[in-house]
Order: sequence, then structure tokens, then C-alpha cells
Amino acid sequence: MPSFDTVLDPNLVEVKNAIEQTSREIGTRFDFKGSSAAVELKDKEITLFGDSDFQIGQVDDILKNKLTKRNVDVRFLDAGKIEKIGGDKVKQVVKVRSGIATEDGKKIQAALKASKLKVQGAIQGDAVRVTGAKRDDLQMAMALIKKDLADLPLSFDNFRD
Repeated sequence: MPSFDTVLDPNLVEVKNAIEQTSREIGTRFDFKGSSAAVELKDKEITLFGDSDFQIGQVDDILKNKLTKRNVDVRFLDAGKIEKIGGDKVKQVVKVRSGIATEDGKKIQAALKASKLKVQGAIQGDAVRVTGAKRDDLQMAMALIKKDLADLPLSFDNFRD
């Protein structure tokens, strides 16, 4: 039976490159001279450092700009709240989403059932496998999933005929 996998998988190499570019730009910009503005990546978590909330916002803008230039969707980022880390310094932890969460997988399954298409979705780990009798049904299912879950940067792979 024809099938495909719906996945949520960022290009981590490009994310790392964007962080390195952001770090370089922070080091060369005049408005960041003498400040504690920085950005670092550890295990799918990006940490932004700054002297104030405003400066964190500037670092975040630079990071999103670099990610966009490297064709990484900014919807992969899940920003936490800004925390004080002593003195007048602040930090913000931004998680890079990877893998479809269970509740999002259930939303995909519910959308497929409600559409009355002759396809079935099955959650398999951090992906959702969609199977159907016809290739056309699967293509309609892809369009439906992209339209219904527009807040997630989903991609489709393992298309088998």
C-alpha cells in the first residue's frame, strides 16, 4: 500500500551555522560592544544572553534572520521566558523542536478521519505514517495536513508506492 511519513525534523547543521554567524555578528556590531550579549547551542537548546530584555530581543532578531537566510523555518523554535541570572544579566532558553509531539500526532489523525479520505494515520515514535489505497488520496492528505496544521513546519518523506 502507498504510504508516507509526516515528520518534524529541522536541519541541525544549518541551525549550528546560523548560531555561529549570529555569534560573529554580535562580536562585530557596535551596539553590542562591552555587553554580555552571546548565543550558544547545546543539545537542541539555544541559549541567548544579554544585559536587558531589549538586548535579548535584538539577539533573537539576528538569530531568526540568520536562520531564515539558511532556509530553516523559525517555527522550529520554541522560546522560553526571559530569566534573570544575576546582577543585570538575563538569559532566554529557546528549544529547537524535533519530532512530532503526541498531541500533534493525534491532531493529524483526527484531521485525516474528519476529512473522509480513504487514508489512515498511525503514530510511530516521533513521526506519523499515513497509508492509503491510492496515491491521489495521499497527495490530498498531504495538502490537508499542511492546511490544518499550519503552525508546525511539517515535512513529508518515505513516500512509497
